Amino acid sequence: MAAGAGARPAPRWVKALGEPLSAAQLRRLEDHRYSAAGESLFEPPLQLFWTWLLQWIPLWIAPNTITLFGLAINLFTTLVLIFYCPTVTEEAPYWTYLLCALGLFIYQSLDAIDGKQARRTNSCSPLGELFDHGCDSLSTVFMAIGASIAVRLGTHPDWLFFCSFVGMFMFYCAHWQTYVSGVLRFGRVDVTEIQVALVIVFLLSTFGGAMMWDYTIPILEIKLKILPVLGVVGGLIFSCSNYFHVILHGGVGKNGSTIAGTSVLSPGLHIGLIIILAIMIYKKSATNVFEKHPCLYTLMFGCVFAKVAQKLVIAHMTKSELYLQDTVFIGPGLLFLDQYFNNFIDEYVVLWIAMVITSFDMMIYFSSLCLQISRHLHLSIFKTSYQQAPEQKLVGPCSSRVSVGRYDGFPTGHHSRGLVLTALVISEVRHLFAYIHLHDIITSGAGETDGSTIRVLAGTGPGFDFQHPLSWLAPGATPVPAQAWPCWEYVCHCG
Repeated sequence: MAAGAGARPAPRWVKALGEPLSAAQLRRLEDHRYSAAGESLFEPPLQLFWTWLLQWIPLWIAPNTITLFGLAINLFTTLVLIFYCPTVTEEAPYWTYLLCALGLFIYQSLDAIDGKQARRTNSCSPLGELFDHGCDSLSTVFMAIGASIAVRLGTHPDWLFFCSFVGMFMFYCAHWQTYVSGVLRFGRVDVTEIQVALVIVFLLSTFGGAMMWDYTIPILEIKLKILPVLGVVGGLIFSCSNYFHVILHGGVGKNGSTIAGTSVLSPGLHIGLIIILAIMIYKKSATNVFEKHPCLYTLMFGCVFAKVAQKLVIAHMTKSELYLQDTVFIGPGLLFLDQYFNNFIDEYVVLWIAMVITSFDMMIYFSSLCLQISRHLHLSIFKTSYQQAPEQKLVGPCSSRVSVGRYDGFPTGHHSRGLVLTALVISEVRHLFAYIHLHDIITSGAGETDGSTIRVLAGTGPGFDFQHPLSWLAPGATPVPAQAWPCWEYVCHCG
């Protein structure tokens, strides 16, 4: 049965949420395939930890549940910090910074293994990709706020504004270039490295106190907190130079357009409108609404950004045009109009009204989007049949056999790229987990075994390193690379 055939009828309360996608968009969604390229510096060593962590996750836990749990932890720990530092000038108890470091580390780890769990349970789908990126868009906002509080950037409002919104801009640009080229590209310094840096910042504030960032560096006569800001500026220049090179030269549509056949510059209107409105309201506020309530202000615009980013992601997945008009702009519009009429209503009150409107609008849109896709594809958002993927099925309980299948799924997390084949070896005397990670091979491959040998036929990706150490796979494992071309053969004898 086709994905869209006989779609389950929506309950009445679901119909009330609306259906964001048209029938044509849903049909194009069925043909979507995840495509990513590149690997950052910290991913290879962290892959070892993430692979180890995955074995502790039960098969009955759905990948989206892992994603949502990680997001909830990150949001909770940051909200605790916001409670103690609403103006980003206070110093919170040391344990709150430690809590944020732990929360961000847990979020990063769970975000990295949700795609692995999807392949493991045979539940890869466009829904998982959308859910992962949707949660990431909201987490980006909270990470920026948490890091700003950790270094007390509220003492410098302009720096605070820049650091609060630059993360949103970079996240949007990453998916903007994906909308243009059809491929999500990762640089050598990417989100993984940023998250590690933020964990270090939280730990420094834990043991040194947030006041340490006000220390003036001798000779240079600058405060210590300028160093993280300079790091953000450097990251912005480095990342955006790569993003805009792809945006301006990498269009895969007709005449160099986006995958939807639209102008490569059209998505810039959305993020541009968000930033322009945020700057205008910040600078023209008679009551200094941003300086007095920076967290609430950033969260309100963060909800606007999250919805626009979600629309960009789904526009890429459905090869659709991205429209500017959206109800989520009602919130910022109210603040703008209130200033135009000389603060007819207290700006703080209007800010709260805008926060409620934008947050509900964003959550309703994301919920209705996920529900509509789940019905169309006959999927459950937070449930899985927990059926092992073909490459992990056991063949015989008492013999050393391995079943290695073709990799045709996509990772829902941005940390898992290339070809990952997992072989589960069971014998009478020991249980071995052998994880074969072939780096930098994007094309899919096939595997076969005769009971004692795993033979992986991989694509001709030029980035594969035959000398990659695999001694940790299993006792007695001996990698034997063949020199065949154009199809490389990788043989691993397992006991």
